[in-house]
This record gives sequence, C-alpha cells and structure tokens, in this order.
Amino acid sequence: MKSQEAGSALDEIDLELLAALTRDADITNKALAHRLGLAESTCAHRVRALRTRGIIRDTRIRVDEAALGFPLQAIIKVRLANHTGPKVIALFDALAGIPRVLQVFHVAGVDDFLVHVAVQDAAALRDIVLEHITIHPVVRGTETQLVFELRDGSGLLPR
Repeated sequence: MKSQEAGSALDEIDLELLAALTRDADITNKALAHRLGLAESTCAHRVRALRTRGIIRDTRIRVDEAALGFPLQAIIKVRLANHTGPKVIALFDALAGIPRVLQVFHVAGVDDFLVHVAVQDAAALRDIVLEHITIHPVVRGTETQLVFELRDGSGLLPR
C-alpha cells in the first residue's frame, strides 16, 4: 500500500524527473535541472525525495552479458512439489543466490518460478539446473527455454 500511496502523490515534475532518469540514469543533476527548467537545488531535493519515498529504488548499470563471456541466456521454469511458505521462501532465496542468475520471478500458474540466467555454454546451463536447482527436495521439475533475443519494453513512463 505504501508505494500506491506514494505513487498517487506524484506531480507532473516528479513524472518528468522519473521519465528523464529512466532514459538516462547517470545524467548529472545540473544537466537534469537544465533539461527540465528547474533550479539545481530543487532538482536535487526532488530526486532525493523520490529516493526517500522508495519510488526510485536504485540505480544500476546494464552490461552486455556476451561481452563478459556469458553469451547464452535461458529461462528455467521451476515447478514445486509442495508450496509450504518457509520452503518457498528458502528456495526463492537460494535461486536468487545462484551465480549467473540475472532475475528470479515467483509466478502463478503451472510453473512456480522463472529463473533468468546468462552462462558461457550449454554445459554451464546444465550445471545450474543439476547442481543448484533440482537438488532442492521441494523442486518437482524444471524446463529450460533458450533466449534467442531480448528487447526492452516501452516501460511505465514515456520515452
């Protein structure tokens, strides 16, 4: 509920700041203020307030996985044998902690988790499944899908 309440209090300047930062997260405060026609102090205060309120959660860089030696990406679907709360949470934590895991989604439907990985080759992908996922007693089965290409969506804010 907190994020919904915080989201409803966003004004036009907040939305413009978020849209600009979504396009260029490493823009300087000076450049951002100039782009939006704000005083630098106002701009800095507004961005700081968006962080404090949890609307801006973090700032990250994006890397080219292939350039780092991990050209093969896959989605590993994980199905559970049972859904006891503590076991699900423990598995979620374990999946997120596996080396080369980019994202983990806890989902509804036939599958319970989707694990997005980047690896150097098919053998490394197999090892993640066999040595890190199917070893958990709560896991009933997995299915692996190779990612041929990945594109960003349009996002929440206008670009």
